[in-house]
Amino acid sequence: MSESLNRFLQYLEIERNMSRHTVAAYCRDIRQFAELTAGDPEFDGWASVDADQARTFMFELFQHEESKRSIQRKLSAMRSFFRYLEREKLVPSNPFRQVSPPKQDRNLPQIMSVEAVDRLVRAVGNFWQTAAANGTAASDDSAAFAMARDRAMIETIYSAGMRISEAVGLNYGDLDLGAGIARLRGKGKKERLGMLGGSAVRAIRDYYPLRHAAGGERLPESPLFLNRFGERITARSFQRNLKNYLLEAGLPPDLTPHKLRHSFATHMLDAGADLRSIQELLGHENLSTTQIYTHVSSARMREVYGAAHPRSGRKPKQS
Repeated sequence: MSESLNRFLQYLEIERNMSRHTVAAYCRDIRQFAELTAGDPEFDGWASVDADQARTFMFELFQHEESKRSIQRKLSAMRSFFRYLEREKLVPSNPFRQVSPPKQDRNLPQIMSVEAVDRLVRAVGNFWQTAAANGTAASDDSAAFAMARDRAMIETIYSAGMRISEAVGLNYGDLDLGAGIARLRGKGKKERLGMLGGSAVRAIRDYYPLRHAAGGERLPESPLFLNRFGERITARSFQRNLKNYLLEAGLPPDLTPHKLRHSFATHMLDAGADLRSIQELLGHENLSTTQIYTHVSSARMREVYGAAHPRSGRKPKQS
């Protein structure tokens, strides 16, 4: 790895406090530029890079049929890298400053209705009761434990609009059930408070006795949601279980835990919550990220209007 790149990655990890995954992504993107531009991933002649090479890099990415989102990310990585080099006086200027990234096609997030969330929660119980009855569960106790844990996880994610990584990262000491709040560690290790509604609090209280019986410690730093071995459950394990519950509930199999977060934001907005509050609850750094949910609500509003208004231009349903 080139010396300049190595120093930049250390800067990201130590001074910017970025996660290892983010730092690794920056490293891959910059080395890809070096490979495409100079034919050498160990290239260190950054001072010689000009704006034409920066634009050529973007065109190369298009020819490799990379997505617009991927190209945006890679250009952002290069812009940040050269900003750092410029600050350290290792390059005369930032050749990526004038390279405009492609505009992202903004797809509206897929959400679940309130009724679908209810069906999903009920499906957890139905799935494990069936598993215990037909012997596919390891034991009645393991079925009861998994049912209580996953019901609590779904309620918690939906109640606070959590990312799945935030949910599995919760520790026993992060919750104050009396106050109905949870301390969340989001992207960039930023902390915020999430709200736990009555349904989430009840589900967690139902889960606690089974968690403790399974050997879960009550220390502040102990993981909240455990797997069958008494260790912190992984996002992958929960997502695998979620597929079973979606099938049980008759819901689309491509729904993910993140769709619960999208649903939380949209349902809050539909019920009258202001955008700034939703931004804080979601942990979005920029309001523009949160504003996509206004488009979701508008799209739903137009759909309802078109189906219900006699002069909307759509044919009414025949009774």
